[in-house]
Amino acid sequence: MAKKTTNEEKEIEVEEIVSRSEQFIEKHKQKIIAGVSAIAVVVGLILAYHYLYAKPQAEKAKLAIFKGEQYLAMDSFALALNGNGVDYDGFEAIIDRFGGTKTGNLAKAYAGICYYHLGDPEKAIQRLKAYKGDDAQIAPTIIGLIGDCYVTTGNTKEGISYFEKAASKANNDLISPIYLKKAGLAYESLKQYPDALKAYETIRDKYNQSMEAMDIDKYITRVKLLSESK
Repeated sequence: MAKKTTNEEKEIEVEEIVSRSEQFIEKHKQKIIAGVSAIAVVVGLILAYHYLYAKPQAEKAKLAIFKGEQYLAMDSFALALNGNGVDYDGFEAIIDRFGGTKTGNLAKAYAGICYYHLGDPEKAIQRLKAYKGDDAQIAPTIIGLIGDCYVTTGNTKEGISYFEKAASKANNDLISPIYLKKAGLAYESLKQYPDALKAYETIRDKYNQSMEAMDIDKYITRVKLLSESK
């Protein structure tokens, strides 16, 4: 009998909870509906932005940059950067029009490369730093080019920091030795021979299968002699 009473009490308790929930929903129905509607509107706006604006913009950007990549491959840096006045507007125009797309982001890197080769390292640094990417091949190369720009402007210490950052980020036999060697040569120009030696020995010990490792011993020998003669 006690068990039946307990079950009845549980049923009454559940009914009360359901009743209170129904009362709450009825009382706040308009607010709940408004909240659900607001969520639906936000989701709708996000989907509309993606399919009606962002996706078409991305496709337009890909078409717009194609000829610029061809000019860049041919070392026609001025045309790649500023356009040909006929059927291609240039990387700068692509950045202005499609800066929020992946292609627009890539155009910033391309523009930086062009500025560097056209003899404007300050503008190159600005564009290269605006590029946002974490690709294992492209990102270290962009970082390394920023180092080249700083060295060109006479800020060798800052350049070295970017060379070392590029080598560390790449961490492979193809890219890392290139920038370690650049760092070593830059250290030599500052007569910081122990630091240059460390860069060269890292190539020899860690990246011994690289092209740079093939003749790195002569660089090691040289900085050791220079260090001893100081």
